Amino acid sequence: MRVLHVLDHSLPLHSGYTFRTAAILREQHALGIETFQLTTARHNGGDVLVEEVDGLRFHRTPGVRNAFSTVPGGIYLQEIHATAMRLSELVREFAPDILHAHSPVLNALPALWVGLRHRLPVVYEVRALWEDGAVDHGVTDAQSLRYRASRRLETFALRRASHVTTICEGLRSEIAARGVPAAAISIIPNAVDVREFAFDAAPDGALRARLGLDGKRIVAFAGSFYGYEGLDLLIEALAILAPRMPRLHVLLIGGGPQEEALRALVAARRLGDRVCFTGRVPHGEVSRYYGLIDVLAYPRRRTRLTDMVTPLKPLEAMAQGRMFVASDVGGHRELVRHGETGFLFEPDDPNALAAALESTFACEATWPRIAQQARRFVESERTWSRSVRGYEAVYARVLRHSPRVPSVKATH
Repeated sequence: MRVLHVLDHSLPLHSGYTFRTAAILREQHALGIETFQLTTARHNGGDVLVEEVDGLRFHRTPGVRNAFSTVPGGIYLQEIHATAMRLSELVREFAPDILHAHSPVLNALPALWVGLRHRLPVVYEVRALWEDGAVDHGVTDAQSLRYRASRRLETFALRRASHVTTICEGLRSEIAARGVPAAAISIIPNAVDVREFAFDAAPDGALRARLGLDGKRIVAFAGSFYGYEGLDLLIEALAILAPRMPRLHVLLIGGGPQEEALRALVAARRLGDRVCFTGRVPHGEVSRYYGLIDVLAYPRRRTRLTDMVTPLKPLEAMAQGRMFVASDVGGHRELVRHGETGFLFEPDDPNALAAALESTFACEATWPRIAQQARRFVESERTWSRSVRGYEAVYARVLRHSPRVPSVKATH
């Protein structure tokens, strides 16, 4: 079986999106599925056509010219057209059996057009809905026309794909509400490779000393600093706890658009000696930082996005046997069994977060049991090998219901 994946971006860029993609591709190869990968011009906008990264070959879409960038939606139309042209070239070259487009909808639209032209079934994988991601990254009400147009395009693509896959129950429910039959939706959940996360690893003493964390109790966040992550709530919770927990420090691993505002808040609360910003850390180094952490915090605010989409980081924490607290939003509830694999608290409330952290440290005697339960959950339900096997049934179904009528031949 040959599958041509259409991607927004890929390795060597680092994000949850690229790590999920790489895991999918490697596990599909292990299953005997031959894959080809195309990224859109949003990956880097350059003119490189093929790039090898970590044993994976990615075909690139050349950068688009911005002649219509002043026209509303003009740059998106250019990107869709460029992706469609490049995708058509690869279909002719490799003769895939299936096109598999991954979020955003800007990838699904050219895949649907090429699939129709070449009589190929299209699987559309929704990792997040484009319109909700835009709003929660700061789009204002003045741009609500863009939101409505994006939503219509998303619904259009969902209803026309041969099959839709998604990462969690929250998104599955939303997709079904848009008129996609239940039988045409499958959940392929986020997962981890447990071999990458040593359970209950010993702290790296040299790293701890370099960060000035010797003798401290560490609460940490690892990821991108977006507004919906609620990291300002973590700083406020530290301010509440600081007088009665003098050894408590916050470690912020990563970076993003909220970093400047977070640094300003730390200064305003006079917590500069209690908060450490590491900057972005290479993916291969993240496990060293996990070893320093007593409790991970995921204080996501309650938004439409966070209620629907499950993050990857709590699974990494479970795999490594770290304690964590997470806001009680829908995306976290799908992953966390309160009191068994982690702890939930009321979202959008720094006092609730402070109380959750304090109670978590107070029950430290239970940590080994909770860590073991969390690791077992990951090993039994959320490994990439288990998750990716779900694509076999999806692909078999679309080929059975949408048999290809050959219209192209591979050139070599």
